[in-house]
This record gives sequence, structure tokens and C-alpha cells, in this order.
Amino acid sequence: MKMYMAIDQYGHTYHGLKHPRKDLCERLCRSHVEKMYQDKKDGTTVFCGYVIGGLWLQLFEVQPVEKAV
Repeated sequence: MKMYMAIDQYGHTYHGLKHPRKDLCERLCRSHVEKMYQDKKDGTTVFCGYVIGGLWLQLFEVQPVEKAV
């Protein structure tokens, strides 16, 4: 299963998110969520996180480090 983390505009981190939107709403005791988008240099727009209760939360996918021996 994919794992996510979020970082808000103040640098606070939220780890261990399996279902980012649901988990962040529970942790922040909020129910209203807005999607956050980012413009790329090539002119495209991409989804990058959520705005919840005045916090801009950028999402990151966490992958385990696995190296063949």
C-alpha cells in the first residue's frame, strides 16, 4: 500500500498517511477540504495537495529504500 506524508507552509510534517485527505481531516479536526494546484514551467497545472483550515499541505509519496544484495 502506498504511504504519503504532507508538509504545511510552516514546515510541520504529517507522517504515515494511508488515505491523505481522510487522515489529514481527522488529525486537524476539520471537514472542509480544498484541492491545491501548482503551475509547472511547461504551462501545465497539477494537483499537489490540499488546503485544510488555513494550512497549505503539499503531499509527497513515501517509498521504502530497497537494494538488491
